[in-house]
Amino acid sequence: QVQLGESGGGLVQAGGSLRLSCAASGRALSSYHMGWFRQAPGKERDDVARIYIGGTTYYADSVKGRFTISRDNAKNTVYLQMNSLKPEDTAVYYCAAKLSYSSDFNYWGQGTQVTVSS
Repeated sequence: QVQLGESGGGLVQAGGSLRLSCAASGRALSSYHMGWFRQAPGKERDDVARIYIGGTTYYADSVKGRFTISRDNAKNTVYLQMNSLKPEDTAVYYCAAKLSYSSDFNYWGQGTQVTVSS
């Protein structure tokens, strides 16, 4: 099984940037589709961005043009570069992994808090 650990969250002013990292251990990330999700207080967990094994990416409409997901298989790490941050981006951000044949993301990190002040 793969274990995931996020880092890079923090407090930033609106318009600022953060880069989240998701480091994997136990298995090679190159075997997994990867995603970033977020959950704000009192809200459901939302899909933010995905990067598939072949490199194809997906972004939620709310983050298109501002966030960039990437992966470095040599470092076994996935990144989420977040620019032009808005207060509504405030949430706990989770990275997740799934094998190519899995329907759901079934490996999750512990989450990292991102707070954007206005």
